[in-house]
Amino acid sequence: MYRTFKISAAAAVMWLAGAFAAAAAAEVTADDTARFLAGMMPSADSPLMTLTKDPAWQRHAKFFDTAFTQLDQRQISKVRAWSEANVTAPKPTMFYMFSGPDFLYANAFYPKATTYVLSALEPPGSVSDLTKVSRGGVAAALSNVEHSLGSILSFSFFITKKMKTDLHEGQINGALPLLYVFLARSGMTIKNVSAVALDDKGSAYFAGENVGANATRGVRIVFAGNDGVEKTLYYFSTDLSDSGVRSSGFLKFCATLAPGSSLIKSASYLLHSGSFATVREFILANSATIIQDDSGIPLGYYSPKKWRFLPFGHYAGPINLFPGKYQPSYAELFRSAQPMDFGIGYRWRSRESNLLLSVRLPDDGSVTADATSSTEPAPAPLPHKPRPHKPKPLPPPVEPSSHGFFWFR
Repeated sequence: MYRTFKISAAAAVMWLAGAFAAAAAAEVTADDTARFLAGMMPSADSPLMTLTKDPAWQRHAKFFDTAFTQLDQRQISKVRAWSEANVTAPKPTMFYMFSGPDFLYANAFYPKATTYVLSALEPPGSVSDLTKVSRGGVAAALSNVEHSLGSILSFSFFITKKMKTDLHEGQINGALPLLYVFLARSGMTIKNVSAVALDDKGSAYFAGENVGANATRGVRIVFAGNDGVEKTLYYFSTDLSDSGVRSSGFLKFCATLAPGSSLIKSASYLLHSGSFATVREFILANSATIIQDDSGIPLGYYSPKKWRFLPFGHYAGPINLFPGKYQPSYAELFRSAQPMDFGIGYRWRSRESNLLLSVRLPDDGSVTADATSSTEPAPAPLPHKPRPHKPKPLPPPVEPSSHGFFWFR
């Protein structure tokens, strides 16, 4: 009987070991979830593979294959080429204020960064185990992801109101699912995802500790590209107005990663306002290079003794949604702008788009050899007698069709 008991016990141990191994093998990873949401095949042993047989996912995958292929041909590949030619000495850290979950353009403009810090009002959100969501729930979630990304796929910026509506609640919500899609479609492999909270001193906590009522909440994603180099993406939900950043530790946390490179795009001209002076001053003080469209920091806040200005494209003024934000000094600066072959920002047509690359000068005012491309022209001086030009009106972005998709132009 004792021998029989030993054999039974051993068999039970082996069965439990096999069960745990099967459970481990059947784990739904963040990387597989990201690929599934992005319309890309998860790993062969992923439980999500069974969901790829659903016609709703297959239609979703076909839609994203077409959309991202067109976007890469029309914009992203050209942004990467522009960055490679003109941003030759980026810092390891890049700051992208007012970004929403836009890792796509953060990576395209600064592909050599190893730490990305994105920030906006949208909550970090969450993504459930999709194998535990009803079939109809998965189809609805995929449709909501498509709708939320429609404007950035078409025009290079998010329509915040739509994103709040489409990903407000449910098993897939907030910024995280969109970050997943952009990471997967940028060729990244997600290694680890964890919640992060900042206390009012800027210290980061990852174990769910109670860090106080004014904690800044976010998510940290560790990922790697084809070269295997591990990188970190932080996304924080935070109020970037003066009252918001003064009561949080967000900029204190960013300061520990400075100096960095900055991107400002489609920022609703908030940095033109006196209510956003603190974050504006932070960007100017902690950035070695700043890439922005005209919705970023007004030219008058830059000191020509500290910055080299390299304008690209055409400044046509703000769209009608933002009256009173026209900058005569910007118009004068862009009289000597270099051409660019892609559209960006609210004026998303390439012939009307503008980018300003600002490079911080050394204290003596010289330009280091590795600061920018050697083919770039001499620094453009800040104009003293600008000539105003009336901007041409631009029609508002196209609304989605009756099927919920955005048409490309």
